Amino acid sequence: MRGLVWHAAVVIELADIQAAADRIADVVVHTPTVPSPGLTELLGAPVIAKLELLQRTGSFKARGAAAKLLALDDAERAAGVVAVSGGNHGIAVAVMAGALGVAATVVMPRTAPARAVEVARAAGADVRLTEDMAGAFALMNRLRDEGVTLLHPFDDPIVLAGQGTVGLEFADDAGELTDVLVSIGGGALISGVAAALRARRPGVRVWGVETEGAQAMSQAIAKGGPVEVPLSSIVTTLSAPSVSQLTYDHVTALVSDVLVVSDAEAVRGTVELAEHAKVWAEPAAGCLLPAARRVIERVGDDARLGLVVCGGNATVADVTAWAGRFGL
Repeated sequence: MRGLVWHAAVVIELADIQAAADRIADVVVHTPTVPSPGLTELLGAPVIAKLELLQRTGSFKARGAAAKLLALDDAERAAGVVAVSGGNHGIAVAVMAGALGVAATVVMPRTAPARAVEVARAAGADVRLTEDMAGAFALMNRLRDEGVTLLHPFDDPIVLAGQGTVGLEFADDAGELTDVLVSIGGGALISGVAAALRARRPGVRVWGVETEGAQAMSQAIAKGGPVEVPLSSIVTTLSAPSVSQLTYDHVTALVSDVLVVSDAEAVRGTVELAEHAKVWAEPAAGCLLPAARRVIERVGDDARLGLVVCGGNATVADVTAWAGRFGL
């Protein structure tokens, strides 16, 4: 891909994201983009929320999974696909592969949410559990080497373009925005969203958000490239052992900064989203609220915020347990 260029880094083109949008239009949901009076009052700045938790499978991951599955040739489809996931990517691959008649193997660490494992199995995927995320990636790579088609969660330009359709819709549907916040695991969502927004709305700043103990992108930025990081965050859906060169290049070219919040702040943000925005999100989205407060401090009172509420696959029991753990 020729790529749009900022700061000498090559990124996917808007045309690639539009092509992905056309490819997946019949199998995914164009999710609502709505003003949030509750969050506006809470944060003291206008807030527009992109409700990607209302997507098929409960998160944005359905977009990238569908884009890749629909791009496979006959041999790749026949070989089946393998995916590694902390939860949401596994659900998305299992459900979308099942709908499209492709055999899927999903590898997850034992720390993945029980609901994610149950949903993936119910959709017909062969779910393999490993001791940790590093082991999950290792098993995924082994199965790829044995001939199964890889459906990587973030190191694939087709998947990245699929996730970028979130940004395409946001750019079309939102009013005036100054700053958009997106959570980061492996970085495909923020990479695609930033590429779409910076092409459609060049003046908008994009901010990434990670949790402590799942800091693959901020550590990559500090070290000058992707590195392996230790994982300890409760937010398994953001817990990638490293980012890819592909996502690192996009973020360093297009994103203003990556902010890191604590697990406790992310869980508090989840509770605040329920109480003030009236949406049931997961900590991977809850982390946006403490980060939004920092963005407002940095850019001033004229901020008009966009939040990509990326997923809602947390159970009541999950959130209750996390809130109790942190004394919330």
